[in-house]
Amino acid sequence: MSLFALKDVAFADLIRYPDIEIAEGRVTYLVGESGVGKTTLLRLLNGVASASAGEVLYRGNPVESYDPVELRREVLLCGQAPWLFSASVRENFAQYYRYRDLDAPDDEMALRFLRLCAADFDLDADCSTLSGGERQRVFIAICLSLAPAVLLLDEPTSALDDATAHRMMGALKAYCTEEAITLVVVSHNSAQTHDFADDRIELSGGAREH
Repeated sequence: MSLFALKDVAFADLIRYPDIEIAEGRVTYLVGESGVGKTTLLRLLNGVASASAGEVLYRGNPVESYDPVELRREVLLCGQAPWLFSASVRENFAQYYRYRDLDAPDDEMALRFLRLCAADFDLDADCSTLSGGERQRVFIAICLSLAPAVLLLDEPTSALDDATAHRMMGALKAYCTEEAITLVVVSHNSAQTHDFADDRIELSGGAREH
């Protein structure tokens, strides 16, 4: 059984998707021109957006049948404009852990996940002073540290040079494979897709799985 399946799905009468399946425990890249619904597809997968027609299934059940908070904790979405508090990197880790009634990670753990995400910042750095791309990587590090079943990434390397992007995605793929985390990535970087995708779904008014 596929981890996710879309059947006759449309969104707001603007986007119509062909049937799509996403496998568990693999790295799937969503590719295609702007406007074909890649970011919207990520939002459909964790229930932030709702289909106007058809079914979006997670583990064989409609996404709307899950408690939305629990679903979004299990299927974490890291968008291009993540929400971080105007506080230190350390405090942002701690706040997201408090939301789950968890003890904050120690500095060593937080720094480990920041390094995985090419976010080599001091834990005392003020997140309000970071660029959009830097904030996105800090947020990915926090999300990854929370051990989701699925991590959804929207253009995670768009603000990085090629060498740093390659290092980051290589580290993320290795970690997610080791920890059995399913990774779904929206990207326009064809070289990166070639290097790191286990599966590729091309959206262009239709989707082709490779």
